[in-house]
Amino acid sequence: MNYALIGCGRVAINHIRAALANGLTLAAVCDINDEHIGDLFARAGFTQAQAAAVHRYADYRELLAKEELTLVSIALPSGLHAECAAAVIESGVNVIVEKPIALSLADADRLIALSREKNVKVCACHQNRFNLAVQEMRRRLENGSFGTLSNAAVTVRWSRDERYYGAGDWRGTWAQDGGALMNQSIHGIDLLRWMCGGKPKTVFGVTKRQYHPYIQAEDVGVAVLEFENGVIATVEGGVNVYGDDLEEHLTLIGSKGTMKLGGKNASTVEYRCFADADAADEKTIEETAPNVYGNGHISLFRDMKEAVEQDRPPYVTAEDGRDALETVLAVYLSCKTGKPVTLPLQNVSTLEFTGLFEN
Repeated sequence: MNYALIGCGRVAINHIRAALANGLTLAAVCDINDEHIGDLFARAGFTQAQAAAVHRYADYRELLAKEELTLVSIALPSGLHAECAAAVIESGVNVIVEKPIALSLADADRLIALSREKNVKVCACHQNRFNLAVQEMRRRLENGSFGTLSNAAVTVRWSRDERYYGAGDWRGTWAQDGGALMNQSIHGIDLLRWMCGGKPKTVFGVTKRQYHPYIQAEDVGVAVLEFENGVIATVEGGVNVYGDDLEEHLTLIGSKGTMKLGGKNASTVEYRCFADADAADEKTIEETAPNVYGNGHISLFRDMKEAVEQDRPPYVTAEDGRDALETVLAVYLSCKTGKPVTLPLQNVSTLEFTGLFEN
């Protein structure tokens, strides 16, 4: 299966390793800065011969016109995801899009419509769904071990400093990124919405820019979500931890069971207690995550490869990516209006929050 990577920045190494681990043929890479491509090949441990066998492009449209591809993954700055993904889909190529899938609901809806029109598979890159601990929680949820859910919570307490934001002029901007909820916390928000079931009917949130005056968007946000099925949930996400990334927790509390995932990216089981003895005694498989990206990219790429081969939807769909995007935008909208927001949202964009913290 011929594969190409578009965007060779910070997260790109996870894409390359996942593609190669799943036996994909790396046909081409694309980045406007050729040094980024060289750096990526070095991080991947490519020999000169291996690097020479991969075609290099500075324009993804040229890549799409010249290469015969089955799968592309996009690891560009967030604000370029939707435009690039649309071009890939129009070319009839299946695509994995890094989070967030877009920065506006209109763009997300366009990608979903295009994918159906072109019969192309689109996967939103929410790789933490494949964490072993997350899979265990999901399995227990689906087999009824939790009973009826009461409430849930996700906390993302990471650290991003001026050096991080200075490495890309798109980071922390409303036009190309968003803030701590859209960039760093959206994986946890995806897991929360997935686990709680259905859709939130109301969202109330507060965001602030506390310690990063050189960015436009928030560096911390807190929200309360009420789901249609009665579950209430909280979100706390921020990048203001002094020191290194601290934790990402996900907790579900039900009438017959409680479970809390932790570590730096919800990859370990910190607590579990179930009324069902079999569920309570089930052995937990722990995994060591090398960084906040975790190990899920390999499984996500494997699933996408199999989805193409078996002609089925991927485990994480474009609709899932839209759901996570909608939730973050709802928090932003609530902060801007000072009121709870009712879902579903029809069309909201990060651009609507330009200047939010300038008064």
